Amino acid sequence: MMLNRKRLILSKLKLGGRCYCRFFSSQTNVGEIEVPFSNGTKLKLSTGRYARFADGACVATLGNTSVLSTVVSKAKQSNNSFLPLVVDYRQKAAAAGRIPTNFLRRELGPTEREILTSRLVDRSIRPLFPNDFTCDTQVACNTLAVDGTYPPETVAINAASAALALSDVPWDGPIGAVRLGQIEDEIIVNPTRRDLEKSSLNLVVAATRSNLVVMLEGFANDILQQDLLKAIKLGTKEAQHIVRAIEKLQKDHGMRKREYERPPVLDQSIVDSIKSLSTMKIREILSDFSHDKTSRDNAISELRQTVINQLRDTEADVSLLQDCFNSHLRQLFRDLIFETETRCDGRGLDELRKINCEVSLYEPLHGSAVFQRGQTQVLCTVAFDSPDSALKLDTLTAITSGIKEKSFFLHYEFPSYATGEVGKSSGPARREAGHGALAERGLMPVVPQQPYTVRLTAEVLESNGSSSMAAVCGGTLALLDAGVALSAPAAGVAVGLVSRHQDGALVDYRLLTDLLGIEDYMGDMDFKVAGTKKGINALQADVKIPGLPLKVVMESVQKACDAKSRIIDIMNQCIDKPRQGKKENMPVTEELEVEVHNRSKLLGVAGINLKRLYIETGVQVSPIDETKYSVFAPSSAAMEEARARIAGWLQSSRTLELEFGAVYRARVLELRDAGVLVAIHPALPPALVHNSQLDHRKIQHPSVLGLAVGSEINVKYFGRDPVSGQMRLSRKVLTSPPPGIVRKLDKT
Repeated sequence: MMLNRKRLILSKLKLGGRCYCRFFSSQTNVGEIEVPFSNGTKLKLSTGRYARFADGACVATLGNTSVLSTVVSKAKQSNNSFLPLVVDYRQKAAAAGRIPTNFLRRELGPTEREILTSRLVDRSIRPLFPNDFTCDTQVACNTLAVDGTYPPETVAINAASAALALSDVPWDGPIGAVRLGQIEDEIIVNPTRRDLEKSSLNLVVAATRSNLVVMLEGFANDILQQDLLKAIKLGTKEAQHIVRAIEKLQKDHGMRKREYERPPVLDQSIVDSIKSLSTMKIREILSDFSHDKTSRDNAISELRQTVINQLRDTEADVSLLQDCFNSHLRQLFRDLIFETETRCDGRGLDELRKINCEVSLYEPLHGSAVFQRGQTQVLCTVAFDSPDSALKLDTLTAITSGIKEKSFFLHYEFPSYATGEVGKSSGPARREAGHGALAERGLMPVVPQQPYTVRLTAEVLESNGSSSMAAVCGGTLALLDAGVALSAPAAGVAVGLVSRHQDGALVDYRLLTDLLGIEDYMGDMDFKVAGTKKGINALQADVKIPGLPLKVVMESVQKACDAKSRIIDIMNQCIDKPRQGKKENMPVTEELEVEVHNRSKLLGVAGINLKRLYIETGVQVSPIDETKYSVFAPSSAAMEEARARIAGWLQSSRTLELEFGAVYRARVLELRDAGVLVAIHPALPPALVHNSQLDHRKIQHPSVLGLAVGSEINVKYFGRDPVSGQMRLSRKVLTSPPPGIVRKLDKT
């Protein structure tokens, strides 16, 4: 008789006279499917082997890169009015056959690459959760194997998509994610790491069924708009292969979606009361164009509190009253845009906020600028330092990205006072890491290779929407103020969306150029685009609805490109070319050549000379090869001081120049087992003449030749050893070899 696939095994264990029983399930619900792409690459999805206690688990494999994704969600709804979703992506050093290089030799806190990938997965899956689902949910993605050929980001997104589809967690997926590159005008699907080194595009597209885009993120080397749109279309098409494969896997091996507790609903009479008490006032506030961010928020908060106070007698939950008011406010905000084609600050749909630019703020800074767009203000500063200050990446990031260090990097800071709040001053959060990486990608293609490390700091002083794109604009101004010859000025802008749906289909929409903070909160999309007038350098789309039609994406890119061209024109009125002439505090680099035998004089004992030079003047001396050194000074004055010090070290111990092949008279200073220590001149350090260079015969000690301390011998000079720098002397070449011994073969 054949055994059933689902069996229960009873295990008994006796301890202390008691019998413990435990049941194990031997269910083998293992599934596997392959997803072919148009270029021949294949994505493999498998489930049922690992992490079977999780609500859903899937292993996605592309090439030899594998990522395990698991999803676990609590059964009880949380008290939050939003979905408490946490996505954790972790890179395991063992997946690449490495050991972490930190002191503990294990994985510690998340790296920047892990944070960015976690955000990438989060933004791809979050739009498809039901609006009323608020259970604590965690998606964990762990790298099982990394081959260094295919980057693991899209593999993690597809694994998370499959894990959610297979689980009982309510989710309107699946989605598929594809990476695209461009080499010589050809779009490449799932490019390898080497392909990306030559590619002018690195784009990740996540899409769901019916060619709806749910997430876009990428960077490029000033790619043309039509090429980007072509890549987005191809990526959406290729993602459908993944969607259909996951749907088939879900049908065969997935779980039935759970029923979850819906949040309580207010009586319709109370809802009608809230609308009647607030509608006119809300319209009045949103139509008053004299309001700024603070006054508008205060007016709405006062109205909300007034309405809730008037409904205290209903004994309804205050949180439900607040949620109902906020929902009504959001609907009226969107309706006003459709009705009037005007936004809450009085601008048209395509109109930019007022822009002010200022450069050269403080004399000690290498470059500085303030970019103000409406109530968003960003201070950017540029600092130059030695090449040794380049940002070193962790080992696994270097393996997967092919980049070991960055000589240009941007740090984005968003303090709490930028929004008028009280907060703790701690390290950069996930949001700051993501926005900083986006702004850095927007500027990197236009920054030429520099002889030193360039750090650009963007500190948000005021925030009312699109601060990361303001960092791109301010960064361009600060770099030009520092004298960096950019290939072209870059700018960034955010485009928003308000839409109307009927039976789940998009029926009407409006695109909003240069997004406000309240429009981001109330709207359906935050599409950030950065680049030059010619092309696009970086983009990121955060979608809050279950997918965007390609038509909306295309129009958004077009509006963003038009807006950034207008912004660049305004920036050019402030500064349109690199600042001519260097400031007195600008860094200076030069090369220094030191012979090998003088190297110890330059370094000093245990490198004390160079350490003291760095501490006292800030000048760094780094070796290039055996005789050349790179000297970096923070200013011209520091370089002059360093030159004088180095010249003094070398001059005070300058040796006589000996002629190669010349014969010199040397005095024996010491007899050693290995040879004799001789002095040619008082200004020259003693040199050792090895036993092998004293005589043609093999000797064990120089005393057998009648040499003594104080005696003089003739030696021939053969230059200096290329490694140690010591003089090479020989007495043997000046003496005649002993006569040969005549041997007789006839022993009789």
